Amino acid sequence: MATGKGGGQGSAGGRSRPPPGAPKGGPRQPATPGKPRRTPLQALLYWGAVTAVWLVIFGVAFLAVFAYGLPDTSKLYEVQRQPSISYLDRSGGLVAVRGSQFAPPVNLDELPPYVPAAFVAIEDRRFYHHFGFDPVGMVRMVFVDLRARRYAQGASTITQQLARNLFLSPDQNVRRKVQELILAVWLETKFSKKEILALYLNRVYFGAGAYGIEAAAQRYFNKPAKTLTVGEAALLAGLMKGPSRYSPISDTDRAERRATVVLDQMVQTKAITAEQRDSAFAEPVRVSRTLASQRAQYFVDWVDSEVRGILGKSKSDVLEQDLVVETTIDLPIQQDAERAVQTATAADAKARGVEQAALVALDGEGRVRAYVGGVDYSDSQFDRASDARRQAGSSFKPFVYLTAMEMGRTPDTPVVDEPIKIGNWEPHNFTNKYLGPITLQTALAQSINTVAARLANEVGTQNVARTAHRLGIVSPIQTDPSMALGAVEVSPIEMAQAYAAFANGGYAVKAYGIERIRTASGKVLYDHSVAKPARPQVITATPLNEMNQMLRQVLVSGSGAGARISGYDLAGKTGTTSDYRDAWFVGYTGGFVAAVWVGKDNNTPMKAVTGGLFPARVWRTFMTGALPRLRVTAIPGGPPEPEPPAASGDPIGDLIEGASSNPEAPAPPAPPQGAPANNNAKTPEFF
Repeated sequence: MATGKGGGQGSAGGRSRPPPGAPKGGPRQPATPGKPRRTPLQALLYWGAVTAVWLVIFGVAFLAVFAYGLPDTSKLYEVQRQPSISYLDRSGGLVAVRGSQFAPPVNLDELPPYVPAAFVAIEDRRFYHHFGFDPVGMVRMVFVDLRARRYAQGASTITQQLARNLFLSPDQNVRRKVQELILAVWLETKFSKKEILALYLNRVYFGAGAYGIEAAAQRYFNKPAKTLTVGEAALLAGLMKGPSRYSPISDTDRAERRATVVLDQMVQTKAITAEQRDSAFAEPVRVSRTLASQRAQYFVDWVDSEVRGILGKSKSDVLEQDLVVETTIDLPIQQDAERAVQTATAADAKARGVEQAALVALDGEGRVRAYVGGVDYSDSQFDRASDARRQAGSSFKPFVYLTAMEMGRTPDTPVVDEPIKIGNWEPHNFTNKYLGPITLQTALAQSINTVAARLANEVGTQNVARTAHRLGIVSPIQTDPSMALGAVEVSPIEMAQAYAAFANGGYAVKAYGIERIRTASGKVLYDHSVAKPARPQVITATPLNEMNQMLRQVLVSGSGAGARISGYDLAGKTGTTSDYRDAWFVGYTGGFVAAVWVGKDNNTPMKAVTGGLFPARVWRTFMTGALPRLRVTAIPGGPPEPEPPAASGDPIGDLIEGASSNPEAPAPPAPPQGAPANNNAKTPEFF
């Protein structure tokens, strides 16, 4: 039986055909009830909105946390400053003025347009286009810092800098940076760009105690801000990178290079034309050298920290007043000292490698009468008078000999200058020649090393160290045998106060520079005479007389002959360290002592420079001017030894004298100004 094509459609297990036009795969199932499926665009919008909500929540919480503890912005226009401090010399003459200097705020419209434009060009080129912070600058900062692998570039806007200067500390941490950003946005909402820029220029610190553009113009150029030239504006704008580092007073070259960068940026931002920039290059900027040229700046630095330490114990209202500090410095003598130190680096001295010098002079009470911490304060503010520690060389030997005098030796005690070995150490005289039997007085005058080493070993280096500390050395003293020859690091001010006991009758002194601090209205806040410490006697009569007798001979017939000044009772000691790295002369008369050091800051050797040469010359130059101004007396401890007859000038005699076993042979008197130095004189001393 034949079957048709459509047969079997209703049979069990049969597969039915879909009707024509029906979709393949079977009949469509009913749709699931609910929301329709999102398109990709709808999904993107949805999750973007969710993320935004969470970011807002997180941002609000983040800002709330960092906004807690924000400073009070209601004190925006209040100026907080340290007092202005006027320093007077012992006669009432003005030495210097330190502290904050403020001036009335300037109106931005009164300034030449290129003045504010200089700051915008170098500090915040997009100042007029951001809302307190610069996202572009932040991205650039991250990129530059990552590439340099260090913090190489900042991205603070002028508004952020203003917020920091007005309200925040300079601490570098995340909390302060976030608070800075919050306050910057707040400033942008409250003030116009012009007002923000005016606030910035009137409150930013320019170094040298000057706050605001007007004070800076007066301090650096002695002129009002409205008369600043293009070059002067560029120089002041360059200070924002670091007021001390780019100061035109302390580092002229660096300040000029920075000002050049500012001028180039001003051309790029069209604040000035290329022709104006070239004119600024052609017109030299005359920076006032008032701060650098004032006398006694190293001294003022030294006492300034003491003044602020004393004021820190006062009531808060005192700190808001201008103050007057009466010091011990004597300006005429200070000028003598500064001129003398300048001679230390004269042409012949530079040829021998002398680069720096320091001088400290005290009276018998410990008052600092002259204080020079370097050759030129404008070139370097590092204070070598009190902050540098250099080996003392043979200028340390008087502490060895004093210890011996106190143990019963006398200047006439016989000793033998011969080779010696102490443990593994073998000290030598410079010439490797030995005088044989001599006295202690001759050994000290001729600065014999072997005798000093043997003497310290006999009396005990611990006892020598105690003697030095008792007289005024405050630095640590190592007690190896080499300490006898001055392998001890000290400062010039320590040496001056230690030698003062020889000059004042045996009493300890503590060098000081402040007599009185008072307010400008006259209220005395501190008086040294009220809190004056007792001066214990640290050298008894007999050892004192013996030491002064021996130290006189150093100038009469020994290694310090180059420091001798006719008509005055003088004594002292030379000092030279190994390889000629340091050279000293410490000398005194009755009630007045001065210590001189010369050398290099990097502690490299000079060329055969000894204590009897340039330090003795500096000391003699200084004392020649200072002694007539002082009421000096004879050195306590008996009459001075009579001066020997004047040298005949016999060249053979000079050669014999220079070839002796004296490790620092007598130097000839300093030549007249302008005369060439006798560089052939052999005046060496080992340690």
